[in-house]
Amino acid sequence: MGIKEKLKDIPRLPGVYIMKDASGETLYIGKAKDLSKRVSGYFQGSRPKTARHIALLEKVKDLDYVITGSEEEALIYEASLIKERKPKYNVELKDDKSFPFLKLTLNEEFPRLIITRKKADDGSVYFGPYTKPRLLRNAVSILKNIFPLRTCRKIPGESCLAYHIGQCLGPCVKRIDKKLYNEIVKQLILFLEGKKTRLIRELTDKMKEAADEKNFEQAAVIRNRLSALLEVSDRKTADYSSWGNVALKLKKILKLPELPLRIEAFDVSNISGKEAAGSMVYFNNGLPDKSNYRKFRIKNVKGIDDYAMMKEIVRRRYKRLKEENKAFPDLIIIDGGKGHLGAAYEELLGLNLSHIPVIGIAKQEEKIYTLGSCEPLDINRDSEMLHFIQSIRDEAHRFALKYHHTLRRKFTL
Repeated sequence: MGIKEKLKDIPRLPGVYIMKDASGETLYIGKAKDLSKRVSGYFQGSRPKTARHIALLEKVKDLDYVITGSEEEALIYEASLIKERKPKYNVELKDDKSFPFLKLTLNEEFPRLIITRKKADDGSVYFGPYTKPRLLRNAVSILKNIFPLRTCRKIPGESCLAYHIGQCLGPCVKRIDKKLYNEIVKQLILFLEGKKTRLIRELTDKMKEAADEKNFEQAAVIRNRLSALLEVSDRKTADYSSWGNVALKLKKILKLPELPLRIEAFDVSNISGKEAAGSMVYFNNGLPDKSNYRKFRIKNVKGIDDYAMMKEIVRRRYKRLKEENKAFPDLIIIDGGKGHLGAAYEELLGLNLSHIPVIGIAKQEEKIYTLGSCEPLDINRDSEMLHFIQSIRDEAHRFALKYHHTLRRKFTL
């Protein structure tokens, strides 16, 4: 797919764009409030260009981009990618003195997150630099609600306003111990490093672990943090760039009869089996179609039985499609390994729909499983195909978790 074709598919959403040369090497990374408008602008003949821009565009042969939930999140993700890939044409960030950093004071007993323009060898960790101070201040305000670390220079002997409005966990009045506080610090680091998928997965696992141990207060705290994180990232789903190439690779590696233009993905969410919920997200031509998302309240499964829950929502979805004589997807993605995949396929068999291709993606190993093979597919962990499948799975997980939280709130009330 050429540059002109890719420009047509770029959505008008905030995110990060990545320009590459013919060999795939990253040349430039930028952010935008409107990806389509910003990236298209580079290739418009009427737009004035500097010698640096002309030199860059002569080498650009490929484009990637990642949708984010906000312009502030794009700022954070842009900086983490630049630090990781070190693109040749991001020269403006080489002068670190001109732009602010985020400083995490790991040299303190209860670390703080602050904005600074000076880097020092003081035991702190620095993130950035960031090109937009105003956006950075907005981003820090958002992060305070998700990761409520202390803001005071010296820990006082009594609680302050930040504690009472939920933007600090109160180490000053011993409302949180050092171990739990440091866990939140580690979670913040993952976010600032752009590892949000891993962070969401770890928080989900910790929430379930706390609930299984009957520590429902801690589970609720983690649930609220996860909800806030998902709310910030509500629009972030996939790296949709190079969708044409991804579709072709999916068809080839999965041996699909057709290009996977219509994809449906399923996930279940529950804490100790209570208020269990399921979700189905729908992607059309590489993009999410939220009008076709579906949520399921688990009706026929008691206790904790993820396999039975998966069977129920798959059965309900495709029994209805069959009764209404509607089109089936080109590919089904199940959140889970061989067990979940087998459970879903058993329902498809019962509905005489075994011809629909179905795969599973295991959470822990991030491996892709297919029917008829005990071993996962041999796919590079950095491949865009795997990232695309992961992002669809993550969207199904987000949607299921959001509905599960809604049911639990109703139950509590």
